[in-house]
Amino acid sequence: MFGPGDEAFETAGTEFDPDAVIWVPGVDYVRGWREARDAAAELADVLGSAGVDLEGTTATAQTRADGSGVVRLVWPVETVHAVANLVRHGLPKAG
Repeated sequence: MFGPGDEAFETAGTEFDPDAVIWVPGVDYVRGWREARDAAAELADVLGSAGVDLEGTTATAQTRADGSGVVRLVWPVETVHAVANLVRHGLPKAG
């Protein structure tokens, strides 16, 4: 499986730094950040299971001003082509 801290899918920014943001009272930034971190791990797991080479990829969990999660992806061109091909043709049917 792939996930935060896994070498195959580097998740930069997985440690929440409360001093690196401007806080708006009442906005749950931590929840959005955690959701983004979990979504990045889920994506890495699915792509890795589909055989996509994730070496050199980065997913950074962040939040928007409203507290919603955002995942910023930095992928080598080869990874983008592999994901596009996967989306275009889908996963092979088992059995």
